[in-house]
Amino acid sequence: MADHSKMKLGRKAIKTDSRTLALGDYLTPSLPPPPPAADWTKGITGWGMMLNDQLGDCTIAGVGHAVQVWTANTVGIATVPDPTIENYYEQWDGYVPGNPNTDSGGIELDVLNDWQKQGFAGHTLLVFADPKVGNLVEIRQSIALFGGVYIGLALPLTAQTQDVWDVVAGGGANTKKGSWGGHCVFVPKYDEHGFTCITWGQPKTMTLAFWKKYCDEAHTLLGQDWLSAKGSPAGFNQTQLETDLHAIR
Repeated sequence: MADHSKMKLGRKAIKTDSRTLALGDYLTPSLPPPPPAADWTKGITGWGMMLNDQLGDCTIAGVGHAVQVWTANTVGIATVPDPTIENYYEQWDGYVPGNPNTDSGGIELDVLNDWQKQGFAGHTLLVFADPKVGNLVEIRQSIALFGGVYIGLALPLTAQTQDVWDVVAGGGANTKKGSWGGHCVFVPKYDEHGFTCITWGQPKTMTLAFWKKYCDEAHTLLGQDWLSAKGSPAGFNQTQLETDLHAIR
């Protein structure tokens, strides 16, 4: 049985912005349905904790795991070292080393905006657009077309000891007693039964029921590493997305 009870979380309350682009606006009628399964984790064995066992830096760890997936499936895996991960946790989430009061996690939207503006250890985020959390077609398209989706979860306490995250009767996160906290992960794999994220240095599978109950935030990331190697997918209107991005800047 898994024991994640000593692991850290770190996703703060959801922040929204009316200017955030919606992924569904750029999925054209010519885009074929997502495949029944997609897996961009193949061959990756050394994910690394990205310090998320020591710090509540999951918003930065999720960025690091996205970079691993993109590069492993294009030019060869690049793993951002822990000191660099910590540096971005300082810059983007306000952590001050040695001051535990500042180890309070981060906001996904702020992290993505900072990444888009500044880059992350030499890896560029061209743009991000949000799929609807409950629209599993959009979520699967995000993973199949762009290597994954960056999400937020309101984890229940029951997730601490599950090998596969699933819904437990009476184990909801809607009460203080049942809630563990907010967590950010990158999801590079799915099949008909559920989704697999990367957290605490390893893949973690969640059922469809778990996703529907506890996933409350999702962002599709268009990384330069990925698009330079694979190009823009047919049926995805990247030109319009970039036009709209420039209009809101």
